[in-house]
Amino acid sequence: MHLTEQKDLIVRFISEAWNNGNTSLLDTFLHPAFKDYSLPAGMPPDATGLKQWIDQVHQSFEPLTVIEEHLAEPGRCMVRISMHLKHTGLWRGIPATGKTAVTSGFRSFAIKDGQIIEHRAIVDGNTVERQLNEAAQLTGCQPKAADKR
Repeated sequence: MHLTEQKDLIVRFISEAWNNGNTSLLDTFLHPAFKDYSLPAGMPPDATGLKQWIDQVHQSFEPLTVIEEHLAEPGRCMVRISMHLKHTGLWRGIPATGKTAVTSGFRSFAIKDGQIIEHRAIVDGNTVERQLNEAAQLTGCQPKAADKR
């Protein structure tokens, strides 16, 4: 697979799965032996866990992931991202505020046979939580008992 094709695969994956929440296309993007090393504790580290996580994120947010930088070498892609998360549902005990939280992170992908076989990520979720707590105070939303989604 050419480097341009690898990059296109990742752009399409982020657009369809993360931005649009279209988990019905995961089989086209993910290798049968896919492993995800960045999912929350308790979720299976495979396509099933990734689908659960994407669904949970979309229950709490209207997310937009922007690729700020995209590097590729044979069999690997890494992206530096910013995430713009419009808060539309309960997240970590914080009721929907309607505000948009912004954070950043990195995603690393291994590619085999034209599909993603491995994913790792570092995303600053604490920044999102802080921004949403501040927004909740401004809007009068009262955080509920901790829900660590």
